Amino acid sequence: MTAPEQSTTQEQGVVTRTRLIVLLPLLAFMGLAAIFILRLGAGDPSRIPSALIGRPAPQVSLPGLPGLERDGAGVPGLDAAMLKGEVTLVNVWASWCVPCRDEAPLLMQLAADKRIRVVGITYKDQAENARRFLGRYGNPFAANGVDGNGRAAIEWGVYGVPETFVIDREGRIAYKLVGPITPDNLESALKPAIEKALSSSASPS
Repeated sequence: MTAPEQSTTQEQGVVTRTRLIVLLPLLAFMGLAAIFILRLGAGDPSRIPSALIGRPAPQVSLPGLPGLERDGAGVPGLDAAMLKGEVTLVNVWASWCVPCRDEAPLLMQLAADKRIRVVGITYKDQAENARRFLGRYGNPFAANGVDGNGRAAIEWGVYGVPETFVIDREGRIAYKLVGPITPDNLESALKPAIEKALSSSASPS
């Protein structure tokens, strides 16, 4: 092999190695992205499991929303003790959350069921905006705690607003719905979870 041919071969080898160095990370990224997309599309994101299912609800107490009233009376904040004795629906919401507006009529519908108690956690919101939201869309909450810094949401394992939890009479998390309540998941998932909690929880003495 002549010197020019040897030089050309070496140059081609360098080019090949350079291409491999560039392409390998790109191929690895594309592979990981494909796996992520496939897993994301494989199921309903509202059914993301929670490590808290079956465990006691977080012992978090939150102040009430100043000036909030329901049926002419002030609405208290969230006291961890109130999550026992009745089947309770805990809804994490915010006035800036667009899907929260869509689920508001369904929460009002659930609040009309006297067998359960509906309470709220206002997530990183301004008090005035939150009150205005409930004034416009209705207030389903027998109690509502203000989570101004988002720490309570972390305790609850919240991915983002809105999220809804079913708490049984013993204060355990029985079900978690990620995302807004819709007519479909209300009938297919949330109501069955509520009925199950009502039937499986011991009646308060």
